[in-house]
Amino acid sequence: MNILGVNAVFHDPAAALVVDGHVVAAAEEERFSRRKHGKAAVPFSTWELPTAAAAWCLAEAGLTPGDVDAVGYSYDPAVMTGESDDLAGLDANWEYLRTLYARRAPHFLATALPGLDPAKVHHVRHHVAHAASAALASSRADSAVLVVDGRGERTSMLAGVYRGAKLDVLATQSLPHSLGLFYEGLTEHLGFTRSSDEYKVMAMGSYGAPRFVDYLRTRVYAREDGGFVTDSVDWSTLVPPRPATPPEKASAFARPEPEYADLACSAQVVLEEVLLDLVVWLRERVDVDRLCLAGGVALNCVANTRIFAEGDFQDVWVQPASGDSGTALGAALTMAAEFGESIEPMPTALLGRGWTDEQIAAALNSAGVRYERPVDFAATVGDALAENQLIGWFQGRAEFGPRALGGRSLLVDPRRVENLERLNAVKGREQFRPVAPMVLADRAAEIFSRGPLPSPHMLFVHDVAPQWRERIPAVTHVDGTARIQTVKPTQKRLYDTISRFAERTGVPVVVNTSFNTAGRPMVDSPRDALECFGSSPLDMLAIGPFVVRRPW
Repeated sequence: MNILGVNAVFHDPAAALVVDGHVVAAAEEERFSRRKHGKAAVPFSTWELPTAAAAWCLAEAGLTPGDVDAVGYSYDPAVMTGESDDLAGLDANWEYLRTLYARRAPHFLATALPGLDPAKVHHVRHHVAHAASAALASSRADSAVLVVDGRGERTSMLAGVYRGAKLDVLATQSLPHSLGLFYEGLTEHLGFTRSSDEYKVMAMGSYGAPRFVDYLRTRVYAREDGGFVTDSVDWSTLVPPRPATPPEKASAFARPEPEYADLACSAQVVLEEVLLDLVVWLRERVDVDRLCLAGGVALNCVANTRIFAEGDFQDVWVQPASGDSGTALGAALTMAAEFGESIEPMPTALLGRGWTDEQIAAALNSAGVRYERPVDFAATVGDALAENQLIGWFQGRAEFGPRALGGRSLLVDPRRVENLERLNAVKGREQFRPVAPMVLADRAAEIFSRGPLPSPHMLFVHDVAPQWRERIPAVTHVDGTARIQTVKPTQKRLYDTISRFAERTGVPVVVNTSFNTAGRPMVDSPRDALECFGSSPLDMLAIGPFVVRRPW
């Protein structure tokens, strides 16, 4: 069966395709439209569909809309009972509009994808789609699952267990109580963009002390029934609102102001405590030893590490696209399970667009740039890294989800602390934000501890061994941790390049951050890569088997 998954309701619109139980493709609309997050996270944007992403997913498999057997749409308007309902304390007028758009989605999709039968579109509950994106996509479908985010239809959390590809829901949390919305509110109070910049709050918290934690624990806490309470917090009574930093000045923001860092630290601690309570509650009620996480809160890698270390599950697997984009994949997998398909694990997070060597060469020729095809690609790029050159890395298929995982990355030498400031200046990022290390998988254990190994998706933090902190200062955060990505020998071009750098320097680690500049999605096409390379002070573009050097 050919099953298309679609996320379009809240933010990060995306599409995914599952064919005969195999995940073939998945991509976010932002990579095509070049609009960060694809659209604004407002109720009246629900009509905006991931049409380019959906069309590409079908084309990647050689299908037309008429070949689609089913579509899973990751929101169920039937749960929203009507305009007169108070909708769990939320604004009923906006909810009515959102629900109307969701109900009409089959017809919108049929218009956007001519030939698609609207009767084949099925609504899947938002948190069920999140859950499926984790458990059904993982290597072991029989798993406990915890979904925590801002909100779905009427809930903000789902805890359950998958057995035989069937979900048994053990607990949910009704709105308005929401850990995601709690964290989003703080994000906005700290001058960042809610539903977008929560990772900045997590980074900021590392600089602070939890001096507000006692008060926040009276407002946000777990209950004995597997749910939690998030009473409203008047953040202004703790510290005044922080003015937003203009994008052009973000890279000058070296350290967060102490009072804001303390507030971020306190909220992070409380979030972790409640999540751990939920995980312990769930562990006591399931007979499986694997936990799968999804939902936007599962992108909080600091919390994930505490869950791994203290949650009493032998294994913790996090969906790389844990945010709403992942619900496109989860909706498709849910439909596949309902139709009795035998589901194969998600093979990789690199599920987006890829380009042949011939297509890349054609793009380079069209741009009129000088390029070469080195005899030893890994030696050429590895040597450039050892010489402290900043590399734009464009290889294979693009990542599905927010992490740069070696498809669309910026790479540089981690031994020089000034490279953190260098990268943040290039990307227009606040200087207090860390960048991440890529490490050869077979060397990771000697450098990094506490988090799980291997760690291929950059979803946990690890302690950096004391003897290594001065050797790789660019990737060691202020608290002595790093959010790592392990690289296997099967990732040959990347592994060989890092290995060459290690031969030259004795360090099997390189800096990795996403290949983009502030406010822009990660580059996706060769044209995107060339535009970013041309407008940024990068020294080399490693694109497919080719390298482009500066000056052109």
